[in-house]
Amino acid sequence: MTENTDVVVIGGGYAGVMAANRLTKRDDVTVTLINPRPNFVERIRLHQLVGGSDDAVVDYREVLGEGVRLVVDSATRIDAAARSVTMATGGTVGYDYLIYAVGSGSADPRVPGAAELAYSIADLEAAERLRRVLEAASATAAVTVVGAGPTGIETAAELAEQGRRVTLACGGPLGPYLHPRVRRSVAKRLAKLGVTVLEGADAKVTAVTRDTVRLSGGHTLSSAVTIWTAGFGVPDLAANSGLSTDTVGRLLTDETLTSVDDERIVAAGDSAAPSDLPFRMSCQAAVQLGPQAAETVLSRLKGEQPAPIDAGFAGQCISLGRRVGIFQFASKDDTANRYHLGGRPGAKLKEFVCKSTVRQLANEARNPGSRNVWLKDDKRRQLLQDRRVEAPARH
Repeated sequence: MTENTDVVVIGGGYAGVMAANRLTKRDDVTVTLINPRPNFVERIRLHQLVGGSDDAVVDYREVLGEGVRLVVDSATRIDAAARSVTMATGGTVGYDYLIYAVGSGSADPRVPGAAELAYSIADLEAAERLRRVLEAASATAAVTVVGAGPTGIETAAELAEQGRRVTLACGGPLGPYLHPRVRRSVAKRLAKLGVTVLEGADAKVTAVTRDTVRLSGGHTLSSAVTIWTAGFGVPDLAANSGLSTDTVGRLLTDETLTSVDDERIVAAGDSAAPSDLPFRMSCQAAVQLGPQAAETVLSRLKGEQPAPIDAGFAGQCISLGRRVGIFQFASKDDTANRYHLGGRPGAKLKEFVCKSTVRQLANEARNPGSRNVWLKDDKRRQLLQDRRVEAPARH
């Protein structure tokens, strides 16, 4: 009789769900997914939740394989020696292999008043709270969005399209990932929506009060609702469990996504730092790394050497309200180029990406192993090779 292998996946986001579904390829693998919520959160729609055009949740029954056991709880500690996970509600869950896919959240603002008085949009509960605050606020109340990345841009555009008086404080360039040509297109659309965009060194937020935002240039903005979207952080579960992490807190792994500390622990998504050269925190990386983390486990169960990761990027989608969007094309190494798709076609492409991402999860649930073709970034191998050549010279 074949002995069952218990695999625990911590985190039910894009990477965790893809990993859990892929693991069901084998009948002799028991898969447990630990997640603090009973529903899957479409994180790339949280700005829509804030604006009221989507609830940003999907029933796990739609995206999770029937063979995956869902445990609605939070992991508080990983005991690698005992191969067990301690739960917030008490008790432990044992494992033979663990996939660490805890995702990311908002970074600690480290700006006076921001943590206490600004609102985050990085997770479901924070976005729901912000929506209630906005619903209770006057329609003419000044809203300040802090952060120049996709989340900040999308949130500012979503609220401005509803007639809100929005200021976007970038603290640097608008959309730093974007090609300058595409950045100008985004700025033009935000201006049309009435968003006041503050860029450059003088637009860095230095303090947040209940009704103001202070900037490094000496200006003080009136702000009834301040929304903080600048930066991402990762949960401290790995660090608190004595596992090696990078400076941000991502689990350090090799190129097979295996923890540098323990062959039985594999990481995926935003919380993984393969070769201390992590991918951009994104859904795009998560849906590629999740199945590959599972394949690392499956390879070991077959007594085979796991393959190194292959992942690449196509670009970045940004919605600019419900009617306009931008798709910034990029090289597979995630370098933005001058090409983009904008306007109504850009909005339709963004919506297609959101829907197709959920379909990817559902397809993997029904047909585990159905997706094995990834965008390959050949430059990563060269970067790793260059690093190995340079390493001896540093000692």
